Amino acid sequence: MPVVPVIAIDGPSASGKGAVAQRVAQRLGFHYLDSGAIYRAAGVAARIAGISLDDEAALAGCGAAMDLEFRDGGVLLAGRDVTADVRSEEGGRTASRIATLPLLRAALLARQQRFRQAPGLVADGRDMATVVFPDAGLKVFLTADVAERARRRALQLAAAQDAADAPKGLIEKENSAIIRAPFDTVLAAVLAELVERDERDSARSVAPLKRAADARVLDTTALSIDEAVDAVCLWYQGAQAQH
Repeated sequence: MPVVPVIAIDGPSASGKGAVAQRVAQRLGFHYLDSGAIYRAAGVAARIAGISLDDEAALAGCGAAMDLEFRDGGVLLAGRDVTADVRSEEGGRTASRIATLPLLRAALLARQQRFRQAPGLVADGRDMATVVFPDAGLKVFLTADVAERARRRALQLAAAQDAADAPKGLIEKENSAIIRAPFDTVLAAVLAELVERDERDSARSVAPLKRAADARVLDTTALSIDEAVDAVCLWYQGAQAQH
């Protein structure tokens, strides 16, 4: 049986890997896996079920059993739209925290691997090339300068402040009132959080964020999304030509 091709794209938070991976998948007609969304959804599912983030066994059981569906860019848990919770800054922080738990990672591994279906898959995350799809035909480590990553994330948050579904986290008080903070203030907070998240993701003992030995590095600091997509597609074409 022919092996279903996989493009594995890893990288730190706010590097642009999600946007790039989605567009590469669209261009090639491949399926798309946002592995981070699975961990974010597991965190949301645990909160809904009243499970402590310190209860590893319960988290693993919840993650394995959750009725998860990705539909039209949204995320459904047991038919409930939890897209806003999954995409929030708090959802990202929770995912980064629980992603260190071996039992949960083991429970979610097979779920991720089931996304590998014909005609192909583009998967983005932090351990796609090193753990989930080590046999991927193309491995990309997508990165950008942390200051640029913070600027991009701060712009996203600033744009969302006026939206009815503004993300919770850095721009929200404990009483849920949105802070209309100056951009520089938001930027500083985002930068500090990204630095902390990078350190946590890289230092964790289980499936840490790191470049696979055979991955190609794509620095998007000075690239547009289209330029980054072009580069990945060109690399994929080259890899296919070698087989």
